[in-house]
Amino acid sequence: MGKPHPVELRVRVVALVEQGNTHTEAARRLCVSIKFVNEMVWLKRETGSLAPKPQGNPGRGKLSCVKDWLHGRIAAQPDLTIDELTAELGADHGLKVHRSSVGRLLLRLGLSHKKRPSGA
Repeated sequence: MGKPHPVELRVRVVALVEQGNTHTEAARRLCVSIKFVNEMVWLKRETGSLAPKPQGNPGRGKLSCVKDWLHGRIAAQPDLTIDELTAELGADHGLKVHRSSVGRLLLRLGLSHKKRPSGA
């Protein structure tokens, strides 16, 4: 995902349009697309601000509601496999998720699920 344009550029775009330049002239002068100029003028008119929207994943997902359950389940039975956890999530909570999603959640929780040799 790319970075948003700087607020200074957004302000300059809107200022050019407010001075009487067309959207095409403002876009050509500042080397941006006409769509960007249209969006900035609309954003300023509708919200009064030119701040970019937050980007990225806000951290919500199917498994966010079962973090505590999963942590407790691993604490109670540390030798569970990811496939077993995935099956239990489907049976107990009605969540159909891929095993990689469960693995990523375990990593985010700091629970390494790597098996150690029995002699170590």
